[in-house]
Amino acid sequence: MIIALRPGTEKKLVDQVIAEVTKLGYRPHPILGEIQTVIAAIGDERAHASLEALATWPQVEAVLPVQRRYQLVAQEGRKAHTVVKAHGVTIGGTEPFRLMAGPCSVESEEQLLTTARAVKKAGATFLRGGAFKPRTSPYEFQGLGEKGLELLALAKKETGLGIVTEVLSEAHVDKVAAVADILQIGARNSQNFSLLKAAAASGRPILLKRGLSMKVEEWLLAAEYVMSAGNGQVILCERGIRTFETAVRNTLDLGAVALAKRESHLPVIVDPSQAAGRADLVIALSRAAVALGADGLLVEVHPHPAEAKSDGQQQLDLEGMQKLVEEVTPFVKASGRAG
Repeated sequence: MIIALRPGTEKKLVDQVIAEVTKLGYRPHPILGEIQTVIAAIGDERAHASLEALATWPQVEAVLPVQRRYQLVAQEGRKAHTVVKAHGVTIGGTEPFRLMAGPCSVESEEQLLTTARAVKKAGATFLRGGAFKPRTSPYEFQGLGEKGLELLALAKKETGLGIVTEVLSEAHVDKVAAVADILQIGARNSQNFSLLKAAAASGRPILLKRGLSMKVEEWLLAAEYVMSAGNGQVILCERGIRTFETAVRNTLDLGAVALAKRESHLPVIVDPSQAAGRADLVIALSRAAVALGADGLLVEVHPHPAEAKSDGQQQLDLEGMQKLVEEVTPFVKASGRAG
């Protein structure tokens, strides 16, 4: 069940509802929004007293049943989408469109700082970069590990950009969270439920990529794991799914972006680089994502893609990054999401 409180309800009145939900035998999950606070009551209604009487409380706007398996993620009962805050930047809702850009892998100080300066100049608010890299082959570049985290911290200090980087293991969560403003859960780990819960416990916002063969419901249920662990700051990221098509690395599922924004209250961004697998398609896919209503882009950029240690074929060079911004800006303005 979802208990929607009236906009502007003060904390002590919110706490009264939470206490009553607990008393009735449910597990309350308060989700504090910019406009409205919503409390998800988790439990079997057949085993506990009804929550419907709460609808008569003056601070309660409505008590609504949730028809979805993902109770915390569901849009039902909400007047607005969740706005995630990271590094002083807001993402989602009606907030400005956000650009997260940087190399697939952190390779060196020069490579990272050159990229960071360029993407900031182009308008990015976050620097993406992999310190720990999950690769299909054990013989491919696996990232610099902790040295990569040190370089990300250096880039953050020099440029002021927020940091988005992937965490691969529960053992690395604390180290990554000490540097990153947003923890990325990659496609391969999107149903690693122990990692999802450990990352959620860090308190950092979570960028959750859709798995290669994930249904939208499974993607949203993965987000439910994060939220049920007490972390309501989740960003969904569509990065393409595996289909019969071999001309592109993955098939960008724009329908899933539209559906996720309708079904959930969470921000949804798009990674066109992983979807395309080739740099010459990244800008076109980015335009489509912005036009559809995505809340941001996660783009791979490298000063010299031909020399990249991983996925060079899908990374934009610095000029390509500037061109991407120029081409998506009219769509951002048309959607009313310009910063």
